[in-house]
Amino acid sequence: MLRVVCASANPHKVAEIFEIIREIAQVDLLPRPGELADVVEDADTLAGNARLKAVAVCAATGMPALADDTGLEVDALDGRPGVITARFAGVGATDERNRKKLLQELMGVANRAARFRTVALLRMPNGQEIVAEGVCEGSISDTERGERGFGYDSVFIPALSNGRTFAEMSIADKHAVSHRGNAFRLLASRLGELPTA
Repeated sequence: MLRVVCASANPHKVAEIFEIIREIAQVDLLPRPGELADVVEDADTLAGNARLKAVAVCAATGMPALADDTGLEVDALDGRPGVITARFAGVGATDERNRKKLLQELMGVANRAARFRTVALLRMPNGQEIVAEGVCEGSISDTERGERGFGYDSVFIPALSNGRTFAEMSIADKHAVSHRGNAFRLLASRLGELPTA
């Protein structure tokens, strides 16, 4: 079984990754060491930010590292917030402030089409990488709905959810259609690309 360190420092994201990976891959996923400093995610692409995190954790631990980065792309906002999704309302913004800014910018806008995009990246100590992308098409609701999840879950309605936001779906239902679930399932399907020796 492949032992891998999770590079994310976001506890909500880590919980989702652990849930998804446990279902689909023979991987022993270890938590990110608490003493590691936060990685500055200043790349201009999702893949670039995932790579920054994976490289830093791989270098610090000497073990394979699994990282991801996610962006919300809203058509009416020309693809924003995209790579700055986590800091849409400013550096250090809370999830609540980010959602509020998004809903304000879309007030009165008819076209609410959007998608979540996740890039998952596994970095090996020898520099080999497996990169996989997952997308979930959907739309932005008019108001926040639901109690589950984090980030933008209460305002994002996946196309395959019968009108429910991520925050109104069960964890299993969300993972079945989510960008993160799609990305990590694809990555898991490609683990055979790694050398066996």
